[in-house]
Amino acid sequence: MTNTGRTPKPRKPRSLTPAKAGMPPGSLVHVGAVKTDKPHISLIAFDAEGIEEQRFASIEASRAYSPSREQVWLNVYGLQDAEILGEVGRRFGLHPLVLEDILNTHQRPKIEDYGDYLYCVMRVFAYDPQTRTLGSDQLSIVLGEKFVLSFQERPTGTFEPVRERLRAPQAPILKHGVDYLAYALLDAVIDQYFVVVDHLGDDAERLEDDALTRPTPQLLQTIHQVKHDTQALRRAIWPLREVLNGLIRGDTRFFTDETRLYLRDIYDHTIHVIETLDAVRELLSDLMDIYLSAVSNRLNVEVRILTVLTTLFLPATLITGIFGMNFDVMPLLRDPVGFYIALAMMGIVATAMAAIFWRRNWLRL
Repeated sequence: MTNTGRTPKPRKPRSLTPAKAGMPPGSLVHVGAVKTDKPHISLIAFDAEGIEEQRFASIEASRAYSPSREQVWLNVYGLQDAEILGEVGRRFGLHPLVLEDILNTHQRPKIEDYGDYLYCVMRVFAYDPQTRTLGSDQLSIVLGEKFVLSFQERPTGTFEPVRERLRAPQAPILKHGVDYLAYALLDAVIDQYFVVVDHLGDDAERLEDDALTRPTPQLLQTIHQVKHDTQALRRAIWPLREVLNGLIRGDTRFFTDETRLYLRDIYDHTIHVIETLDAVRELLSDLMDIYLSAVSNRLNVEVRILTVLTTLFLPATLITGIFGMNFDVMPLLRDPVGFYIALAMMGIVATAMAAIFWRRNWLRL
């Protein structure tokens, strides 16, 4: 299956809930949502001279293939088939606990050194600005002496730029080895974080304008949703900082000194993403105060308008009450134009009060 570089239209995932409780460690059981109809396997074998690409629809189709180039990048889309993971584990000598973690799609970002290879797990995010929905998928990367393995829940297009770089004639990435390829994959994930954070920041700014002009209950719900997405993204990126810091400062033999310089660069990018997320979170927290202040201010304005309108009718009520008293002798009571004089008095007083209120901006929203 060819990756087009575009995030597919999200569909409601089918939940897979096996009875994993009580099973021994290393049991290959998928835990999480099924996000692809069928797993797909792609392989890029490369060296300094070029690459060769293969795609396999099944494990059986891959068994007859033997790469002619020294280094291998194997990517698997779809994790629901434990048999595929088991076969990959046997071919590359992966520990059953690593395969178990790959199949469990609720892992916390981490890195583990198994001696012959490194295992790294993180999350990939995609944000739809139209629907304001945040998609999240687990990504597992295994780095060995001559291979890189990546396992994704579904095609997201995150690694397509890396594939294009590998396909370019005399691509510099081919000369650096698998450790640089692993860095390139991590860098692609961090770049996607920047895209998501930019969308969240744009949404927060638009919500700020709406909170000042059109505070509605729907707006409050949207603020809560964007804030929830921001927190989910931060929870995934914060431990990734420690993962990258461990790769930079560790004594692992899988990354050369030159590649560690590039890892330091994406570490700085991660810090930048976290700082930007913190700024967005603060803005969203302030939006709650702005929303409550705007609602309270609008309520005060409405109460003031109602109070002013009530006050305008008070003179009319007073005059009507006076002329409604049961006295035999009262001014204008027997006068033929007394009724009209009383109406004129009501109108003059109400108009004078309305003019005073208008000059003091008490009648303006």
